[in-house]
Amino acid sequence: MKRKRKQRLTGKRRSRDPHARREAARYEQPIASRELIIEVIAEAGSPLERESLAGMLDIGDDTAREALRRRLQAMVRDGQLVRNRRGCYALADQFDLVQGRVIGHPDGFGFLVPDDGSDDVYLSARQMRSVYHEDRVQARIAGKDRRGRLEGEVVEVLQRNTHRVVGRFYRESGINFVVPDNKRLTHDISVPDAEANGAVNGQIVTVEILEQPGKRHRPVGRVIEVLGEHMAPGMEIDIAIRSHDLPQEWPEAVDAEISHYTAEVPEEAKQGRTDLRDVPLVTIDGEDARDFDDAVFCERKSSGWRLLVAIADVSHYVLPDTALDAEAVKRGNSVYFPERVIPMLPEVLSNGLCSLNPEVDRLCMVCEMQISAAGKIARSRFFEGVMRSHARLTYEKVAAMVVDNDQTLRKQYHTLVPHLEDLHELYRALRQARETRGAIDFETTETRIIFGKDRKIESIVPLERNDAHKMIEECMIAANVAAARFLIRQKMPTLFRVHGRPDGEKVENLQEFLRELGLSISGGLRPDAKDYARLLAAVRGRPDEHLINTVLLRSMPRAEYHPENIGHFGLAHEKYVHFTSPIRRYPDLLVHRALRHVLREQKAATFDYSHADMQAFGEQCSMTERRADDATRDAVDWLKCEYMLEHIGGTFRGVISSVTSFGIFVELKDVYIEGLVHVTALGNDYYHYDPTRHRLMGERTHKIYRLGDTVVVNVVQVNLDDRKIDLELEEKGSVNSRRRRKRKR
Repeated sequence: MKRKRKQRLTGKRRSRDPHARREAARYEQPIASRELIIEVIAEAGSPLERESLAGMLDIGDDTAREALRRRLQAMVRDGQLVRNRRGCYALADQFDLVQGRVIGHPDGFGFLVPDDGSDDVYLSARQMRSVYHEDRVQARIAGKDRRGRLEGEVVEVLQRNTHRVVGRFYRESGINFVVPDNKRLTHDISVPDAEANGAVNGQIVTVEILEQPGKRHRPVGRVIEVLGEHMAPGMEIDIAIRSHDLPQEWPEAVDAEISHYTAEVPEEAKQGRTDLRDVPLVTIDGEDARDFDDAVFCERKSSGWRLLVAIADVSHYVLPDTALDAEAVKRGNSVYFPERVIPMLPEVLSNGLCSLNPEVDRLCMVCEMQISAAGKIARSRFFEGVMRSHARLTYEKVAAMVVDNDQTLRKQYHTLVPHLEDLHELYRALRQARETRGAIDFETTETRIIFGKDRKIESIVPLERNDAHKMIEECMIAANVAAARFLIRQKMPTLFRVHGRPDGEKVENLQEFLRELGLSISGGLRPDAKDYARLLAAVRGRPDEHLINTVLLRSMPRAEYHPENIGHFGLAHEKYVHFTSPIRRYPDLLVHRALRHVLREQKAATFDYSHADMQAFGEQCSMTERRADDATRDAVDWLKCEYMLEHIGGTFRGVISSVTSFGIFVELKDVYIEGLVHVTALGNDYYHYDPTRHRLMGERTHKIYRLGDTVVVNVVQVNLDDRKIDLELEEKGSVNSRRRRKRKR
């Protein structure tokens, strides 16, 4: 019976692989597709040896068998297959295993974030001994812990993602070790004397991991770089780059590929494109912007407006399956530190050929939209163009011209003013449409660090958003929506920018919190964006508006990239992609490639990428976005701590920005820096944490500290290594206050 079944399967596999055309387009010697391999193993009903699988797939020669081995290895690495102790391959779900990404916690435990989007799995400190933060693993669900969380046991590490670590080098009792700067990496790294390479106690170093952590041993490393002393200027960025493994050097293969590029676009590259050089497209960016990837033009029409959004045509220069493309995937996005950028693309492209600099010819991908008086996109089309930016404008200049009626600037840019005024009128229509559909607008404060001599912080100032900022934002959103609609109509695989609906438990906690304030959010346990927007409008001007804004924001998930379109909750759009920044975001480049594929009259079936490819790209780009956020936050937190070293003992007013079981975080007024008042510094009482009401309450005194409350605090201590600022409340008669006054005498 088994022999007959095997023969039947083998004969079936001799038939054409449905994905053979795609494989042939990618490889000189195509191998069976992943989909076909999964199908064969599933039909077999039991794990298969590689030789048996090769027979079923009619793979005979050595070269093809080696290609199969590599493909199976990659499928194991990606969590699609499991290789058991007998060397047989099976589908991961046949073992009831969960695969996903590890998120480490500074306290030693961690979580597994499953690839399929199911609930996170708790990993105890014991399970975390053999893995690092951001490793990909397979785990078995072992049950639930005392708090009712799913608990897992690590079965196999699929992919190691920590190969270099930056930290402080120590030598104690004749033993060398490095304490990682990234607090999610909780393993100290042993360094043999022969691998110390001249590092001395207390220096910041980079170590290469020679042996990954195991259940019974900690990792072993080699010092490959001594960054310097602890407080050197610029050290915070060097540490952040290395702590989060941000690629910053261009491989030789990339340098070779870009060596032929010049500052000018070749004439042959402009052929066959729509000529927009006479259209007064302009770029509008911040004062300190260096790369310009979008330009706009608007004119009033009888039925509304015609809007052109021209985006630098990065896809013309960065081609699939090149070293430049591989490095762009690896980086995922540009990373913006204070006064320093780690770009996704080399400078010859990011600041040169792909930057829409004024008065030079540039290739572009254009979204042309007809927008109604009600701010709705009536029609749109995409085309490849060549343009010439007529001006490099800033948000401040544009706002001065169209809002403040600055006559000097209006005279200087008199040929552009009518188009800018049309653009401002369009913005008001788009803004009204935004409010009508119920997009959520949170009032948040972004800040900028002002440096003085030797990179010392002089001040931290809030960034003001004027009408020009919002005008460009609405134009970019409209173009992103148009691109999403176009690609969906063409049934093209793509990466959507998705923002999911808040889950039931978080909404339930939100509703309970709001009831304490005499408020509620409509929509029950499934509110939509309009319900959020309606509540935000209702509480505007209230003393606790900041508190309510914060709690609403924290009830929502993070936006990410995914091949499945679930819509963008916050923007209240059913279809949304990122199209407008291909210089600095890889998902935008993928969207451009899909658009180009269609514009050149090619079918979706012949596109370079499948849905599975987009799944992998989505995971990678979402990871690099998180990585960039974490790295920049680390660098900024370091700088803020360094700034506060000069303010130890100072008194500040602040707002409670977060409440935890171990204390309250307070954001200091006018300096926009956050510190912790530990629960033990709150006074002579036991405080109980209420996560639903976001507060701590004293057991005896019933004193309450709640999110959004205003307090007065003193800066007690600053720890640069841990990026921590310790505060205490300024309260008359408190023990700590009396001690401080005594010391001052």
